[in-house]
Amino acid sequence: MQAAQNELVTRIGPGTPCGELLRRYWQPAALLDEFDPALDPAMHQRPLKAVRLLGQDLVLFRDGGGHWGLLDRDCPHRGADLKFARHEADGIRCPFHGWKFAADGRCLETPAEPAGSTLCQRVRQRSYPVRVQSGVIFAYLGPEGSTPPELPAFDCFTAPATHSFAFKGLWHCNWLQAVEVGIDPAHPSFLHRMLDDGDGSEAAAFGRQFRAASVGAVHGQRWPMTRVMREFCSPEIRHEEVAPGLTRLTTLRRIDDELTHVRVTHSVFPQTFVIPLSETVTITQMHVPVDDTRTYWVSFFTSFAGPLDKETMRRQRLAGVSLPDYVPKKGRHDDWGFNAEEQRTRTYLGLGEEDINLHDQWAVESMGAIQDRTREHLGTSDKVIMANRRLLLKAIEAVQSGGTPPMALAADAAAALHGPDTMDCIAPATGWQAFWQQAAAARRTGAAWLRPAQPAQTTA
Repeated sequence: MQAAQNELVTRIGPGTPCGELLRRYWQPAALLDEFDPALDPAMHQRPLKAVRLLGQDLVLFRDGGGHWGLLDRDCPHRGADLKFARHEADGIRCPFHGWKFAADGRCLETPAEPAGSTLCQRVRQRSYPVRVQSGVIFAYLGPEGSTPPELPAFDCFTAPATHSFAFKGLWHCNWLQAVEVGIDPAHPSFLHRMLDDGDGSEAAAFGRQFRAASVGAVHGQRWPMTRVMREFCSPEIRHEEVAPGLTRLTTLRRIDDELTHVRVTHSVFPQTFVIPLSETVTITQMHVPVDDTRTYWVSFFTSFAGPLDKETMRRQRLAGVSLPDYVPKKGRHDDWGFNAEEQRTRTYLGLGEEDINLHDQWAVESMGAIQDRTREHLGTSDKVIMANRRLLLKAIEAVQSGGTPPMALAADAAAALHGPDTMDCIAPATGWQAFWQQAAAARRTGAAWLRPAQPAQTTA
């Protein structure tokens, strides 16, 4: 990639071409958990926090009526920091001169002005549309007055709260690095490789999802992903667009003449991937630029079996981050916890088995804050990365020309997009397409929340 192109696709601040593209989509601004007093006691009396999103400094708050507000952080009077605003029942008040703003940005009071002043009627703080979905507070930073798109009717957005859980973490890298590690089908054979498969008792443990067995069997044996990834590290990678901006990635690892391992994931333009966590749980992960050199990953876990144990999932993941900003405890400062003895005897990377997300963190952060793509040497296994970059450049050009980019959806198009299905299975080498689709259909059939409501029984 040329230096100018790398600059184009990595800079996301206000007024940049890529920043203008990303502002055409809903962006996760915070978890609902961040306003839970049990996790952050400061929220009990003052549900307000500073947020940095796409290089912009904002304040996010909930007023006494339960309305969410997302405003520019600098007071429109003389620029004081609204992170320190007084939280009141119907809005927030700047402590500098007492100017008060509602959740929609209206200036309610300018108390230092003379009686009868109409100044507050002529002032409005920039506010941004906010919506709450699946445990996440989304924001739309598009052009003022523009209509936000609709979120697709994906499983992660339609599953009930009992079967959905959201979490996030901060990576010190550019947003595109975070996206590209997730849509790279070849890397699990190396980055997440375990040198043994354990005894199976760890399959459900946090961070050890590759210990779980794939759907299907190899000559009567259930194989964990660890073994498949380790023994078959040069896959056939296919990608096909199933809708504009929605790409199915199919990775085939031929086991023998009769069987092949099939892994089906999806790339959702511009910054999301959907992957299997287990036979019954899917992860939808978005990558949200804080600024040019920091990114939050935001994961939605969706269960197609029983309700999720969200308390346990939250507790396990909170052990690896520092609140209130979900900053990982490991990083460049401690070599991400690297252990040379572990690398020699237990894992390919040497960064533990407890959380494979740490493996991805190392990969994207070790490239540098903004990867220099002019120094790359891409191969056949990088075909998905190359295709996504072409799509990104084309979408930036479309927005610059006044067009609509992929996945910036109107209501009817959003309602028509379901799933998308993921799969990790061992299938017949001939007929693997039908096998994985049947397995995915069976999983959906087994999900109680996807079944049509039954008519009420009546008695004569």
